[in-house]
Amino acid sequence: MDAILKSIKKSGERKLLDKKDRPTQEQAEDAVRTLLKWAGEDVNREGLIDTPARVVKSYKELFAGYEQDPEEVLGRTFEEVGGYDDMVLVKDITFHSHCEHHMVPIIGKAHVAYLPDGKVLGLSKIARTVDIFANRLQTQENMTAQIAYTIDNTLKPRGVAVMIEAEHMCMAMRGIKKQGSTTTTTCFTGAFRNDPAEQVNFMTHLRLSRD
Repeated sequence: MDAILKSIKKSGERKLLDKKDRPTQEQAEDAVRTLLKWAGEDVNREGLIDTPARVVKSYKELFAGYEQDPEEVLGRTFEEVGGYDDMVLVKDITFHSHCEHHMVPIIGKAHVAYLPDGKVLGLSKIARTVDIFANRLQTQENMTAQIAYTIDNTLKPRGVAVMIEAEHMCMAMRGIKKQGSTTTTTCFTGAFRNDPAEQVNFMTHLRLSRD
């Protein structure tokens, strides 16, 4: 594994808290009540009585990625490819994530490509991998690297290309409050990193969908 893959691997390896060390449902709901009080709300008024339970329930959905293993999702591959070895590209995978710095939404699209080396993935598994990492607290840079490394490590293709384009609500809703600005990040491994022609091929296919 070359230096860049080692760097990507390290960035993608985040230690997750063991279930036995996590707060209980009741403790989580109490934390929501504390935040509501801190904001100046009366947690006993009718509209907020059930809010702590609803917030915790929604967090279970929004952060379901902590309960899923992307390498398990990518584990099953298909070797009957009929000799196909050109680029496989799944583009415009919509996702919703949350910024780990402010816990506000990141809304965007991911474009993921790989060059097969004798086996391919079910296309839905690429989208599911994006969702798993999106459903965790994230930075866009780290999410891009995590997706690329996980596919590269599990499928072992000749190369992986990932591009993410997203709007960060921490810029739109607070701070400088710039609505509509987007951030683009990329990560390339293998042939996509070492062969400029493969990068051009990837970018060209993305541009064609927008013309």
